[in-house]
Amino acid sequence: MRVDEKQAVVTALTEKLRGANAVYLTDFAGLNVKHLTDLRRRLRNAGVEYMVVKNTLAERALAASDLPGEVASFFKGPTAVVIGRADPVASAKVLADFAKEHDNKPAMKAGIVEGKTVTAAQIGALAKLPPREMLLAELAGALEAPMAQLVMVLQSKLYEMAGLIEALRASREEPQGEQAPG
Repeated sequence: MRVDEKQAVVTALTEKLRGANAVYLTDFAGLNVKHLTDLRRRLRNAGVEYMVVKNTLAERALAASDLPGEVASFFKGPTAVVIGRADPVASAKVLADFAKEHDNKPAMKAGIVEGKTVTAAQIGALAKLPPREMLLAELAGALEAPMAQLVMVLQSKLYEMAGLIEALRASREEPQGEQAPG
């Protein structure tokens, strides 16, 4: 590869890394072309990009991006870069599900999620989380329950107050015993 081609690869990868919400490094050793193609297809369907780049070029791109450089030590041996722009959990789920089906391959090395370095174990924990939409729905439900209870309490006090006012009105309308003039 010529120098200008290498520079173009580094520049393109740097831009992709800067726009990423999640970057995972995997060891793809032991996967044949058919399995890699299937993995790429699944990741693409999840809106995630899967790239195999020379380790030295990937290290240069990582150094040029604003991401933490601790993961640079994982660019050893056959390494693929998984770049997700949206939900970090979705790409972790695809990788974990694929690895379960294929004898724990590709093996997770490390990653960067929202600018923070994560270990392979943390990526596995991310993969076990429910989807983002479900978490947001649970949060909305947790916030809605106390508010609904407050509304019910306030509404019952309004009904109580209305009952008291009605009783007061009724008591004033009742004919009182004749009072002696005074």
